[in-house]
Amino acid sequence: MPPIEPAMDRRSFLRRAGVVAGGVGVTALVGGLAACSTSPSHPNAGGTTTTATGSTVGPPQWNVLAGMLSGTLVVPGDASYSNDALLYNEVLTSQPAAIAYCTTTADVQRCVAYARAHGVQLAARSGGHSYAGYSSCPGLVVDVSSLNEVSVEPGMQLATVGAGAQLIDIYSQLGSSGLLLPGGSCPTVGIAGLALGGGIGVFGRAYGMTCDNIASLQIVTSDGSLRRCSATSDSDLYWGSRGGGGGNFGIATSFTFTVHPIPSVTLFTLEWPWGEAATVLDAWLRWIPTAPNELWANCQLASNGTAGGGFLKVTGVFAGSTSACSSALGPLLAAVGVTPTFRFVGPEDYLRAMMIEAGCEGLTVGQCHLPTLNAGGTLSRSAYSAKSTYVSKAFPAAGTAAMIDAVVALGNDVPGVGGGITFDSYGGAISQVGVTDTAFVHRNVIACAQYSVAYASTSPSPAIVAGARSWLDQTQSTFAPYAQGSYQNYIDPTLPNWAQAYYGVNLPRLMRVKKSYDPDAVFRFAQSIPLPAN
Repeated sequence: MPPIEPAMDRRSFLRRAGVVAGGVGVTALVGGLAACSTSPSHPNAGGTTTTATGSTVGPPQWNVLAGMLSGTLVVPGDASYSNDALLYNEVLTSQPAAIAYCTTTADVQRCVAYARAHGVQLAARSGGHSYAGYSSCPGLVVDVSSLNEVSVEPGMQLATVGAGAQLIDIYSQLGSSGLLLPGGSCPTVGIAGLALGGGIGVFGRAYGMTCDNIASLQIVTSDGSLRRCSATSDSDLYWGSRGGGGGNFGIATSFTFTVHPIPSVTLFTLEWPWGEAATVLDAWLRWIPTAPNELWANCQLASNGTAGGGFLKVTGVFAGSTSACSSALGPLLAAVGVTPTFRFVGPEDYLRAMMIEAGCEGLTVGQCHLPTLNAGGTLSRSAYSAKSTYVSKAFPAAGTAAMIDAVVALGNDVPGVGGGITFDSYGGAISQVGVTDTAFVHRNVIACAQYSVAYASTSPSPAIVAGARSWLDQTQSTFAPYAQGSYQNYIDPTLPNWAQAYYGVNLPRLMRVKKSYDPDAVFRFAQSIPLPAN
């Protein structure tokens, strides 16, 4: 085993350990808040409509709603509208009839009541990261980003977090109290969408999914009620809100999470030549189920944007000492049997580690935001397309070869774009929760594979988009014999049989929860949980 390299300059480490070369870092593509889309079965944003109760009303008068709110209502023609309507994915467009920036829970209740009274589409928006743009719609977008307070319960491992808080702010504020909440890597994701749909991140194997750490939540349901849900109050809604997907049952306004003392943190990166990709992927898939719960890792197979090659690396985070991390990596290195061309294993401060994972090395927390949402932010939005699937065991040799060929094909068939396949580890504490204990069903897997394409332009040519979509579809077919299901936070508008893929055996109960709390499907979008037939 080669010796551990000494500590190096953090920026140099980031260049090796951070985002996928040549495109969007797959770790940045963390699921968003699913809420609403332009489903033709929805009422329109304007004109005379019929409500769920059958009464006929006229079009909404947005100035009336604006007068009801303590927050701000933005409509087309306002100076900030073009900025406020933006979604994180730059290839998606959004033109809602109105955007309500809610500063209180009462604002959210008023928005739901007003939209329902006028038969207007609703979309809940926390961070706006929905892969399919479901955090917007042609009607009323209810933006909860101002509900972003983070507070710690004195003497308890509990934190109350507003539904609009962004991950980097949560990590920073909890970290100052010596606590962490397991969550995703993308710093500007809103906590609501992440937690409601699951929430995978670098401490997931140690402390569970984000949804596993929800002790209670407050949510406004379709009747305008504010419900405080827990294991003993509205328990079905509590169950459905832990992995049942954002925007399906109501609009969450705050969460109380179980949080954990920050452990020692070790970061690691291992790189090999592309020619070892099949060996490394096979070894990684066989090793990760046996790794200690403290270890999270991914295996990245990235196109180099040209024909015939790619980049290969294993990166991760260990909740423990450098020596313990090195011991845990030993079996992987032995199985590969080829000395890495680069190896880093070293300690890191918790918040700095999360900044590195977020692609924010060298920035302040204030700079680690989008300038469209936070003054002083220096990050940019992304233009991408992606799909996902789950893997429960190592592939046969033919399957492993097919994965490598798929990455090479991206550079061959769609030159100039970034992307590839990243395998994110599950198991550990995630698999210690029963399949039906929460709505998040994907417990008995070893990894989630996300395959993505990052466009070099915010307006890629039709030929580039068509090529990227074809590659994603072909890669999905490549995975089909070896994989199962898809991650609802990587919501995919082109996915066949999506409800079963996202929710599996939990779908019937989720449909019953939907009927109980939203019997008229007020919260509905192209891939919202359907009502049962009877």
